[in-house]
Amino acid sequence: MAQHFSLASCDVVGFDLDHTLCRYNLPESAPLIYNSFAEFLVKEKGYDKELLTVTPEDWDFCCKGLALDLEDGSFIKLADNGTVLRASCGTKMMTPEALAEEHGKKEWKHFMSDTGMACRSGKYYFYDNYFDLPGALLCARVVDSLTKKSGQKTFDFWKDIVAAIQHNYKMSAFKENCGIYFPEIKRDPGKYLNRCPESVKKWLQQLKKAGKVLLLITSSHSDYCRLLCGYILGNDFPDIFDIVITNALKPGFFSHLPNQRPFRTLENDEEQEALPSLDKPGWYSQGNAVHLYELLKKMTGKPEPKVVYFGDSMHSDIFPARHYRNWETVLILEELRGDRDWKPEESEPVEKRGKYEDPKAKPLNTLSKKWGSFFIDSVSGLENTEDSLIHTWSCKRVSTYSTIAIPSIEAIAELPLDHKFTRFSANNSKTAGYYPHPPLVLLNDAKLKTK
Repeated sequence: MAQHFSLASCDVVGFDLDHTLCRYNLPESAPLIYNSFAEFLVKEKGYDKELLTVTPEDWDFCCKGLALDLEDGSFIKLADNGTVLRASCGTKMMTPEALAEEHGKKEWKHFMSDTGMACRSGKYYFYDNYFDLPGALLCARVVDSLTKKSGQKTFDFWKDIVAAIQHNYKMSAFKENCGIYFPEIKRDPGKYLNRCPESVKKWLQQLKKAGKVLLLITSSHSDYCRLLCGYILGNDFPDIFDIVITNALKPGFFSHLPNQRPFRTLENDEEQEALPSLDKPGWYSQGNAVHLYELLKKMTGKPEPKVVYFGDSMHSDIFPARHYRNWETVLILEELRGDRDWKPEESEPVEKRGKYEDPKAKPLNTLSKKWGSFFIDSVSGLENTEDSLIHTWSCKRVSTYSTIAIPSIEAIAELPLDHKFTRFSANNSKTAGYYPHPPLVLLNDAKLKTK
């Protein structure tokens, strides 16, 4: 494999929407997502009202890369070799002694080889994107509440979490103004969404002028997609993309066969009949990567057009696009911003907030004091020496399945299309694929190992 990657060599450039092209104001969107689930649990399922009260300190629990054991309510942070680096029962962190007794140095009970390990299962759930993370905090607090009330050791609350998700995000919710999430986004999109900077809009136009086929592939439904794109890009956004695919139901879009997941046309944002194939550019729903690739061959006139796909979710975007389709993949990893851009003193003191203003969530891309770095951690009980530091499972997946990782599209928008990025590969250093620079913890680790 070539050492470098360039957009100029790609025929097709595809994008996820949420947290990729569309960046959210995380301190505002996180409480909204949390509340949309919590209110459903309290009002419809009879959970404790204390779930509705969240302090700014509570948000420190949120960290991408955690797994929830759906049976015992524990959260775990995995090392790249499958051992457990940190764990909690609900929000209560396990002590090093309890961790050693519970997990020792053996692989986590659900761990399998990397490609064989699903991120969603009936036994566990991995949190790998910013729509998920508020749910991690809620689930942890549910475990706290149930443990405190009845001393439960096993749990079956997950079915109620799924019901809360279905209530707020079902296909008809946007149109029906159902739940809390969509009505609030519609009421005040500027509070939750960041418009694309001019540099990104010009970059998209530059890709079009260079003859690239532009795709938008999102699991959001078409009506929500229209709202987001209209706000962040402007009402002429349909002119930017050759093909828009909504309700893509990723990762199945990449892994399923055409007869399992056919494309469907849309009429007034309602799905119509299934299509036997994809014959022309346009706006579609559901679908599969096999039929899409056949259309891309026609559009580019090439037997094997080269596709690059930008996304923020390892589970839904990056892993399946690389593993099933061998596409180039660009991971949007806001944690690359978090350890440099945000300082605790930037958050407004409580006494300066308005009387009725809710406490703000800590930006979810910043370092968690409870869980430590997304990228690296120390083996419990050992000092931070060369031998004690270990890469996380999440960090390993970044370098295994991403071509490159960037904090945002804006970070590369002003580069020439033929800019040569150093890709992740076994031949390069573990920090090579991060642009514009690796996370500080990995740089420090690399320095430690060269001493």
